[in-house]
Amino acid sequence: MMKLSVIIPCFNAADTINVQLEALMQQQWSEPWEIIIADNGSTDETIKIVQTYQQRLPNLKIVNASKKRGAAHARNVGASAADSQALAFCDADDEIAPGWVAAMGEALDKYDLVGGRDEHWKLNEPWLVKTYGCENGFGVGFDHPYLPLISGNNFGVKRQLHRTIGGFDENIAILDDVDYGWRIQQQGIKPHEVEDALIHFRFRNTIKDICLRAWNMGCQEALMYKKHRPMGMPQLISWKTMIKTAVMFPIRFLTRFGDKATLTQSLMDLAWRGGQLQGCFKYNYLPW
Repeated sequence: MMKLSVIIPCFNAADTINVQLEALMQQQWSEPWEIIIADNGSTDETIKIVQTYQQRLPNLKIVNASKKRGAAHARNVGASAADSQALAFCDADDEIAPGWVAAMGEALDKYDLVGGRDEHWKLNEPWLVKTYGCENGFGVGFDHPYLPLISGNNFGVKRQLHRTIGGFDENIAILDDVDYGWRIQQQGIKPHEVEDALIHFRFRNTIKDICLRAWNMGCQEALMYKKHRPMGMPQLISWKTMIKTAVMFPIRFLTRFGDKATLTQSLMDLAWRGGQLQGCFKYNYLPW
């Protein structure tokens, strides 16, 4: 029986998966642990690359998670294949720091739900770090007005708790990890931050991809809020904020045109609000 299962959902991760696997090879922990690659239907060289590591990482296994597209489905398939009672999740395009496995494993001996910390300088250009305003890194989002945020790229949970809430909601794209963490907390479980569980996080590195993700996140927020308002979530989307963003955008665009980071911030904010508007119509959510 393994002590910890590290689950990595992946889709067309040939350009980055080797970095994560190399980092996993350097991990040291006295307890038995395994790695589960949950492939979401990759069409590039991802699986071939992972297979080259199986001799060097004997507890590395690959599971087919291609039945339904999305990280939520891949994470659920990976969890169902786990041979331990503790699950730790990370992503195929990031890089875990030394000691991450041990920190996660030891924390899950004490707590039911844990989140690590992300560092952003190693894998990203400086303008990207400035764009996201995360110079000092991120951890568990304890300052959220509803419930703390857990990021799907760096967290751990007891397997039984995962089963109790029915796993990740596969109908939610992008923000399935936030929904997952909230549903666990609605069971009365409080998240614990593990500072030593550090991951080097990789942002999308083009303005187009950044804005597209912001749009999609805004759209999914409307679905999330509709789902969780009956559980006491406060009103966090309003017509007022959407209109204000649209009105202020030309001014912000002109005044920040010379700075790539602040310009991208303006575009990202506009895309996010546009996504929220689309989501309100798509999911029949009234923001008032």
